[in-house]
Parts: sequence; structure tokens; C-alpha cells
Amino acid sequence: MEPFYRNRGFTLIEMLVVLGIIAAVTSVALASQSSFNRTLILANTAYDIALTLRSAENFGIGSRAISGTANAGYGVHFQRGTSDSFLLFADTSPANNFSCTRPDCRPGDQLYLIDDTLVQTYTLGNNIIVSNFCVFSDRWQCASTGDVSSLDIVFARPNPDASIRTDGSSYSSYTAACLVISSDRGGFRFVSVEASGQIIPAASSCP
Repeated sequence: MEPFYRNRGFTLIEMLVVLGIIAAVTSVALASQSSFNRTLILANTAYDIALTLRSAENFGIGSRAISGTANAGYGVHFQRGTSDSFLLFADTSPANNFSCTRPDCRPGDQLYLIDDTLVQTYTLGNNIIVSNFCVFSDRWQCASTGDVSSLDIVFARPNPDASIRTDGSSYSSYTAACLVISSDRGGFRFVSVEASGQIIPAASSCP
């Protein structure tokens, strides 16, 4: 018969070591899962904003009629101070000039005005915001530095290009825009828009 001490179980110290290892592995797994979820939500939000811009492009170039108005452009409006939401709108104001008889006559001024037709207000949620937006002509100008306070990206037929304007000014026209999407838990994603109409979600960086 073997001695009794050879049949003993785990000691308390051994159990504590095993439990410590399990707790450490679980903590690492949970932290990685949380980071992955945050990254995934940010990426999805960037893609949602890009898809909204793409919808505005499709509506504008396709001349989708709204409220009895044809040939209206469609755009997306971002405003400094309302970083958790943005607007999809139809560029219906000012109305058509009835003296215009050309086939390409259309309403709007490629800017968001209070009289334009609001299509939808998007609220981001999940403590995610558009923390900054920037435009480029000869240099980058950003909302975070006080250079711009609003951004309108409008698409209208027959031109497939994007009209990028700021601060309600018909004189401001830019070649590119970039949106910064961030979470209060950390992390960033980007959406860039070129005047050519190219929309790129999760771009590497903004200025």
C-alpha cells in the first residue's frame, strides 16, 4: 500500500495560483473584447455616415422628387456644437426660378437652409460623436480650430461631383472634406469626401 501523503489533493497555495491565472486570463480576454467592440462600433458608425453620404449622392444625381419638387440636390449637413447628430436634407430652397426654362433648371443653392426640406435627422448614439470636420482648398481648415462652424456636402444632377461648402457661404467651395468620428472611451475613425464624389470610410487620418 502506498503511503497516505501521496494521495493528497491540491494545496491551498496551488489552488490560489490556478485561480490567479484564470482571473488574469479572463481579465485580458474581457479587456480585448471591450476594445474590439469599441473598434467595431466606431467602424460601423463611420460606414453608416459614408452610406448616408452615398444615399445623398444617389438621390441628388438620380433627381429624386420630394414634396412635389423635381431636380433637387440632396446633401448632408454637419454643425459644430451638435456633434452627436447630423442632417440629410433636400436642397429645395430657394425654389425654382420660373423664368428658367432649361432642362437643367433646379432649386437650391448647394447649402443647408432652414427652409430646405429635412429628410432625416441622424443621432449617432453609443457616446460616439463627430468630434471634428475639416475642409481643404489651399490648406486644411477645421471646426476644432474655429476655422469653420458648419459643413454642407451636396450632390445635384447633372454634375456627379460633390459641392463642399462651409458656414452657409455660396462662395466657399472646397476640394475635399474629412470627418473625425470618436468615442468617449477612446479611438477614432475617419470619413473623407473628395469633390470628385469619392467617399472613403475609415480613412487613415484627417489633418
